[in-house]
Amino acid sequence: MKTEVKLELTEKNGCFKATIDGKTEAKMTFVFAGNDKIIIDQAEVNPGNNGKGLGKKMVEQAVLFARAKNLKIIPLCPFAKSVFDKTKEFRDVL
Repeated sequence: MKTEVKLELTEKNGCFKATIDGKTEAKMTFVFAGNDKIIIDQAEVNPGNNGKGLGKKMVEQAVLFARAKNLKIIPLCPFAKSVFDKTKEFRDVL
């Protein structure tokens, strides 16, 4: 089972998609808020994939993206917020 998280971007927003063996099983969307912030607004995992860590992997990729682009993250999505609350090493981008 091969799991990947890919980033898709437009000028105003983007999403992280988690795939298992090439099939999209989870998605987390965000919008740009000015030049220095992104707002994670929604995360969803397809039925049958809860507990596989896909959501956390997408948040981790968002953190790496934010660090690389010198952005801050505003986690409005309750799931993303809970990952930040539980993962101290991600809080530098808040």
